[in-house]
Amino acid sequence: MPSDTRILIVDDHEDTLYALESALAPLGYLLGRATSGDEALKQVLRGQVGLLLLDVRMPGVSGLEVVRYMRRVEQTQHIPVILLTGFGADHELTTAAFRLGVADLVMKPVDPWALRTKVRYLYDAQQRHLALEREVRRLRALVREHTEAAVHPARPALPHPDARVPTQRPMGAHAGELEKDRT
Repeated sequence: MPSDTRILIVDDHEDTLYALESALAPLGYLLGRATSGDEALKQVLRGQVGLLLLDVRMPGVSGLEVVRYMRRVEQTQHIPVILLTGFGADHELTTAAFRLGVADLVMKPVDPWALRTKVRYLYDAQQRHLALEREVRRLRALVREHTEAAVHPARPALPHPDARVPTQRPMGAHAGELEKDRT
């Protein structure tokens, strides 16, 4: 895998984390885990998270609160999020989730085949998006360099001032030898 970004799986139940890791392992992506919303936010803000699988209802900071915070921070606002819920369909939850820009809302228990398909698509799309952003930055830097070079052409470097000054005495000559030559 060329990228060092990982998929972060967040759930407050160890058995659910294990099941999700087992379902995603065949994809070969790097996986990370967190057991709370706070821990998830810390990992996301440290970087290297390319996709977030996030339980909605957790003690402390909920999944929706994590997404709200992520969407306000430039560095994390475009990370795809799949919300997971075990409490069935809820119109208010669905509306709030999609207003926040989550990619999908998945009901537990999760179908491993469907989850792998969604994760592969979202993760790969995010990696292509990031690669395009890097390429755009690289091309803009090249354009900027060429524009600056055209506006301010490079002048040949001037030699160091000391390079034109002849040496005051021949190499190896001592002060006494120079005095003899004068007399």
